Amino acid sequence: MDNQEFKYWLEKAAAWSAQYRETIAEQPVRSQVNPGDISQQLAPSPPESAHSMTDIFNDFKDIIPAGMTHWQHPRFFAYFPSNAAPPAVVAELLATAMGAQCMLWQTSPSATELEVKMIDWLRQAVGLPDTFQGVLQDTASSATLCAVLTMRELALNFDGNASGLFGQPTLRVYASEHTHSSIDKAMWIAGLGQANLVKVASDTQFAMQPDKLEEAIISDLDQGHVPAGVVICVGGTSIGATDHVRDICTVAQRYNLYTHVDAAWAGSAMICPEYRYLWAGIELADSMVFNPHKWLGAPMECSAHFVKEPAKLVKTLAIQPEYLKTYGQDGIINFSEWGIQLGRRFRALKLWFLIRAYGLEGLRERIRNHVTWSELMAAKLNAEPDFEVVTAPVLSLFTFRYAPANNNDLDALNLALVNAINDGGILYLTQSTHAGKLVIRFQAGHFDMQESDIQLAFEAIVDCAKKLV
Repeated sequence: MDNQEFKYWLEKAAAWSAQYRETIAEQPVRSQVNPGDISQQLAPSPPESAHSMTDIFNDFKDIIPAGMTHWQHPRFFAYFPSNAAPPAVVAELLATAMGAQCMLWQTSPSATELEVKMIDWLRQAVGLPDTFQGVLQDTASSATLCAVLTMRELALNFDGNASGLFGQPTLRVYASEHTHSSIDKAMWIAGLGQANLVKVASDTQFAMQPDKLEEAIISDLDQGHVPAGVVICVGGTSIGATDHVRDICTVAQRYNLYTHVDAAWAGSAMICPEYRYLWAGIELADSMVFNPHKWLGAPMECSAHFVKEPAKLVKTLAIQPEYLKTYGQDGIINFSEWGIQLGRRFRALKLWFLIRAYGLEGLRERIRNHVTWSELMAAKLNAEPDFEVVTAPVLSLFTFRYAPANNNDLDALNLALVNAINDGGILYLTQSTHAGKLVIRFQAGHFDMQESDIQLAFEAIVDCAKKLV
């Protein structure tokens, strides 16, 4: 493909993308294909000779979109959003066209220096003190793994990487019973083991109980275990469970434990000062993470990982063979030493475009609308006969349940309701479990949704429910 063809196909792709976004609300939110429908349309073996771009692009249009769930649909209310605001999509195209591998300062100084600046913009935007520095990881799961590895190395006096874990004392990490599964997986990958993630009981508001945390720490010390750290939840995935950051950090500091705050979804809302009560005491934490690729509008992957003492993170993760050293430059940052990956994408460019295109006030308006509209939906469902709100809105997330009095198997009924709603295509929801029963999650967060989408969703939920009885 020469440059003229490259330009032509970029224009074709741009035109298709704009049309896709313009008409996306007319499509079913969740893909309606059956398992195997897409693979049956794909060649069983790679081609020996080249295909024309015309054929390739036509096959893309004919095959791929039908098998996509439309995360940019305004009535995507299922998982936390994966927004991709148009200015940030343009930035992604530019970053992809440059094709840089941004592992070191010298491999692309602009990428590193823009990342330093964008992390500081985010720090200011969410009200973190200037004691924090940070890095853009791919996802919150990676940031949490980095935090758990740092806990491990600090507890072992940085001997884990050098000597391995054989013969080392048993390390314990503490988290809420409502914590995300990525913390469990981090324990696996870090070699600490599922059994050594201590799930601390929560109170009636679903927050980790500080006194129960302290009891668990003391019990482990009495048994000869080594407490290593605490993962604090702010805006849990299932119901928005949120720990009291200040209280948990205070307990952790008494025992010199590293604290990491997982605010993957909820952290974006902290650009609005009125929501910062949810993480009061955040300045006491050692590290925290939130995902601009969820609620702020940055396309995947873009996870902001803040640390109070970067030296601890770098000592845990940095490897410097000769071919990765930079000579003759002082005071530079090589972000590959701050994470799991050596190779790194140019993630900061989309944040630069995004924040400048909307401004913080434009982004705040969207988040405030989502919170208000989610509260409106909760009130409408709660007022509807046979519906109940199970967990009240935390920011823009709540759970509800269809509970007609004459039904003896409400779990099966609500699962059938979720399936019927999603098969209908007007909106997309997902189920969870809470207090031993199946509930339906509702989370408003699509970047360009409107209040009218709430009314359409409400009507579809009620209509589907009435058809089940």
